[in-house]
Amino acid sequence: PLIAVALFAFAGMLALALWQYNRPPVPKDDLARLTLELGEMPKVAPVELKPVAPETAIEANAKIPIIIDPVPAAAGFKVGGEAGNVARAVDCLAATIWYEAANEPEDGQRAVAQVVLNRARHPAFPKSVCGVVFQGHERRTGCQFSYTCDGSLVRQPSAATWGRMRKLAIEALSGRVFAPVGWATHYHANYVLPYWASSLDKVSVQGAHLFYKWKGGWGTKRAFVGRYAGFEPAYPKLGLLSLAHKTGNAALDAAAIASITANLAGPAQTLLATGPITAATASSIGFSDAVQGQFILAVAPGTDPSSLPGLAAKTCGDRPYCKLMVWNNGARMAKSFPMSDEQASSAAFSYLRNREQAFEKPLWNCAIYPREDRKQCMRKRVVVEGKALDLIPDAPEPDPEPAVKRGSRPDGLTPENPDGSPGEASAKPTGPQQTGRRRPGSGN
Repeated sequence: PLIAVALFAFAGMLALALWQYNRPPVPKDDLARLTLELGEMPKVAPVELKPVAPETAIEANAKIPIIIDPVPAAAGFKVGGEAGNVARAVDCLAATIWYEAANEPEDGQRAVAQVVLNRARHPAFPKSVCGVVFQGHERRTGCQFSYTCDGSLVRQPSAATWGRMRKLAIEALSGRVFAPVGWATHYHANYVLPYWASSLDKVSVQGAHLFYKWKGGWGTKRAFVGRYAGFEPAYPKLGLLSLAHKTGNAALDAAAIASITANLAGPAQTLLATGPITAATASSIGFSDAVQGQFILAVAPGTDPSSLPGLAAKTCGDRPYCKLMVWNNGARMAKSFPMSDEQASSAAFSYLRNREQAFEKPLWNCAIYPREDRKQCMRKRVVVEGKALDLIPDAPEPDPEPAVKRGSRPDGLTPENPDGSPGEASAKPTGPQQTGRRRPGSGN
């Protein structure tokens, strides 16, 4: 009887542990509760290697056991958006596969790609593929992936090799999962010995790379609550390899897309043709600055105006500051900030978010999209001799350029307070600050 009771208790504990490990993740907006349950989120510090010879490191790493606990596979990751966005994500991931694991077997290359995508889902890292890859790239040391800051980018793969790397990246970004590394967020080559190696759980060995996850709850499925930002910043550093990064954040034309996808198999075309490009999202991009949170988009003329706040939310992601202007006539769309008064007056929709001031405001051009609530209308204006003049102050408008006073706005959007007095300038937050963190790639 005692043995039966013990077995029953053990089975119950095992079932509870498995449920805790696999239950659905807590919603992102409830990250505070997740932190309360799991404890303080781990910090990712710049890499520090123990000063040992490669053969000593290989011997020490081999003695670190692989955990015996289950290692559930990560969820599939699918990137979407306009063609340039997808191409930038593909090239960031392909470059990481090549620079970090060119000499590894294919499984080792897929494992490296999986770590990048796992990081994009974890609250400790940026929420885009390129953001994860280039985190800390502006420093000589302390970048997350060593090739982005140590001069390795001067080396280029052959055209055939680059095509293979992009194919692997496309498959990973189309939902293919490399299951053996689970939710691993760290790896290193076996011939170096980071100080943190013994403090994490070793989950897999693929070729010359060892893969790790954080101990405790922050290394389980429940911790991966981050949502993909939906926008990939351009990094000119990658311009020698990537047309999508060389051209910056401008929308790519048909010839550029054809060049990017040339000689690639069907998955590339499928990936570029799918994603959230519908009547409710942008049909083209005139300007995007992910760091400053400024975007100019065009939508199809028949777009449902009620879908535009959703487009703003998708475009802005989690940015604390974001300015978005939308046209339903791509020919009239502005291409940059600041813009002329005539261009600004032809916009169909505008959106401003400034979370430091608890401010969020969508406005429609009611000459294009009539609204029952006149407070939702952009200010009516007419262009006289190249200058936009207010006709009827339908509603106070936000000031997306806080440093510019009324009457001197370069984009023609003149803010006012609810009482009709001139709006005051306010400080726009700068882009997120980079902090030094450990880079996980080989040779670190």
